[in-house]
Formats: sequence, structure tokens, C-alpha cells
Amino acid sequence: MTLAIAPNDFLIVVDVQYDFLPGGNLAVAHGDEIVPLVNALAKKFTNVVLTQDWHPKDHISFASQHTGKAPFETIELDYGTQVLWPDHCVWNTRGAEISGDLDIAHAQLIIRKGFRRGIDSYSGFQEADRETVTGLAGYLGEREAGRLYIVGLATDFCVAWTALDGAAAGYDVTIIEDATRAIDNGGSLDKAWADLAEAGVQRIMSRDILG
Repeated sequence: MTLAIAPNDFLIVVDVQYDFLPGGNLAVAHGDEIVPLVNALAKKFTNVVLTQDWHPKDHISFASQHTGKAPFETIELDYGTQVLWPDHCVWNTRGAEISGDLDIAHAQLIIRKGFRRGIDSYSGFQEADRETVTGLAGYLGEREAGRLYIVGLATDFCVAWTALDGAAAGYDVTIIEDATRAIDNGGSLDKAWADLAEAGVQRIMSRDILG
């Protein structure tokens, strides 16, 4: 039995950008495999929002900005522990572009995140300082959004943080698991799923919607 998608439910498509796809600067393994699924799922939704990582070239999360540091090491910033990444999704580069293979012409909003040099941003709702908001919550509130379904890249970072913040904002949130892929650095995927379960975020597969 397939799940019924209500007219006010939202699909949030997280960071399906070239730098997170095979060949990109921060490629998520098999990230390209989700694109056909995301396209098929999007056809079931009236409402679709995209998020887009969008960094200046000297962003604080880039390992290249910290002498002697390598990607995937961590540092401490004012807002807590920061994973350092390869340079990625630098604004106005091809790597930052949303994949041209996404076929979601009816998507209504693109939320850009991480464009402030000194704050990283995984969640579509608020940045890593947990204070700077993106405006997504306000948009969903004005649209009287129902359940949120989350897909995209990467499961254990931007997808998970978006889902957790959606749940914290009072929404029923579901991750469509096979329409995501993970980085899984240092146990990050297991930790993300544990955090998501504790927050009440549901997990389904695309077949539960597509049949």
C-alpha cells in the first residue's frame, strides 16, 4: 500500500549539486544514483523546495583556509566543533550548480546556505551557529506546510540536520532513505540515524510512495 501525499506536504531536496556528485570536489559515493528517484518522487508532490550549498572561496569550513589542516580533520570554532572540508560549492562555479539532471521544474524555492564566510551550514533551516536562520521555517509556516519529506545529499550531514531542525520546528518529518546517500566519515552515518530516531524522524523507502 502506497503512502498518500497530501496537497500541503513538502518534498525538500537537499544539495543535489555537482560538487557532491561523482567527479565533484566533495563527491558522495553513488550520489548520482538518487537523481532518477528524486525526479520520480517530485512528481508526487505539489510542493518542492531545493537547498543549495553556496560558499565564498575563503569559507571557514575549507581545510585550505587552515594551515597544516587536512580535509575531514576538525577544529573548534565559536559555535563548536567544525569538520574541515575540501573546497566545494564555491559560488558561481559549476560545482555549486544544482544538477542539470534534476527535472523538477515546479520547485518553488531555492534556499541558499553557507554563504557567510564565518559560519558553516548543513541544515536548510539554520546555520551551524544554531542562531542564523535561512527563512525556510517562515516560508513553510506561511504555506501551512504539512508533513516534510527529505531527500538528497548527504544523509549524515545536510539531510540529517535539515530533518532534525524540521522536527524541532514541530513538523512530522520523514527521510526517504534510498533517495539519499551518505559520506559516513568516522561513524557519522550511524550517529545521524540514532539522532534522527531519537527526534522522531521517520524512515521510508521510495517504493512506499511510488508503489
